[in-house]
Amino acid sequence: MITSRAFAGRRYAVLGLARSGLGTVEALVASGAGVTAWDDREEARDAAMALGADIGNPLDIDLIGFAGVVVSPGVPLNRHPIAAHARDNKVPVIGDIELFAEARGDLPPHRIVGITGTNGKSTVTALIHHMLDQAGRAALMGGNIGLPILARDPLMPNEKGPGVYVLELSSYQIDLAYSLACDIAVLTNITPDHLDRYDGFEGYVASKARLFSLQHRDQVAVIAVDDDPSKMVASHVNHRLHRVSAKDIDPADQARWPALQGPHNAQNAVCAIAVCRVLGLDDAEIERGLASFRALSHRMEWVGDIGDVRCYNDSKATNAASAAPALAAFPPAPAPRLHWIAGGQAKGDGLAACRPWFGHVKCAYLIGEAMESFADEIGDAVPVERSATLARAVEQAAARAAPGDIILLSPACASFDQFSDYEARGNAFRELVQGRGA
Repeated sequence: MITSRAFAGRRYAVLGLARSGLGTVEALVASGAGVTAWDDREEARDAAMALGADIGNPLDIDLIGFAGVVVSPGVPLNRHPIAAHARDNKVPVIGDIELFAEARGDLPPHRIVGITGTNGKSTVTALIHHMLDQAGRAALMGGNIGLPILARDPLMPNEKGPGVYVLELSSYQIDLAYSLACDIAVLTNITPDHLDRYDGFEGYVASKARLFSLQHRDQVAVIAVDDDPSKMVASHVNHRLHRVSAKDIDPADQARWPALQGPHNAQNAVCAIAVCRVLGLDDAEIERGLASFRALSHRMEWVGDIGDVRCYNDSKATNAASAAPALAAFPPAPAPRLHWIAGGQAKGDGLAACRPWFGHVKCAYLIGEAMESFADEIGDAVPVERSATLARAVEQAAARAAPGDIILLSPACASFDQFSDYEARGNAFRELVQGRGA
């Protein structure tokens, strides 16, 4: 795990004891800090106590003198009472990414790449990590992806240079960081999302922009300027800036990268390429990494074929802006060939972002709470089946699809009406497809 002398002798409260919370407790205790931990679940409290933490609800104790209250990024600070309680006690509310930043002085020589954006940040994070790994660089992937960062062992340099921490950063994680100065900070794009946590879209944009304000003048910003909010963020960067665009990618080059098809992946690729060039990879190393990359689970993931019909799991597309690139990736050839499974628990942004690509869709199969509202919004633009459930949608799509067609789960919705999370939804889709393809 990552420990630091910076934590020794200090006291922290940790609120929320899921995987990252328990990892934080363990790292702080091992560093010589005192920890008071809390979770509503008794088994989680027992696990924290076994690691050496005291048990107590930060809302019920005097926090004066504490070095910080460490919360999960999922805690809505605009509504949760811990924010006011900590403020009254003049104690910062922080996340594990902030603790990682404070521990940097005790880590071996390294560099940090931080990636944020509404869509694509997971793929860009995984792609950069893969390219570095293929080039023989010591690299570790963390943040909003993979294992909690404090639970990982520190990276050691190798003959190729310092280790590189590649961190996916949600806006919530950025909100909880104050000293995270990324050697390279990346912004993929900004579209409306998580507006229940912010004071309008402007507040959400400001959260993304804050990652760059934390950087020093000698550090590098990589910003894809394919949307107006990202252009605005770039216009306020006054240190080293690389503006990139999906248009910078030659389609002939992209055709050589099997897991990076479609306009959205052109943007993902150009961001990753810019980062890896700054880190010193040569063109051959970059090309090898792009060509050998495999898509992340639930992100335009090929999960099998039903006869001659290829099936893709894009369950991570929980809003229309992230579903739209998936629709764009499958143009008519020459007629529409895409069987689109959409719906779930709507986020309120509708399907406007997907509308330009309705011409790619042969039939839409609608599920979940959003079924009727999506059907009304689509109207006569695309043939619609009110499938209600994912199993029924796969059954209907398989029956209707012709050889060479595509079945795509890209829901443009959260999953919580019928599934525990987007991963459970994607796994169910994979099992349905593979059950029919067997």
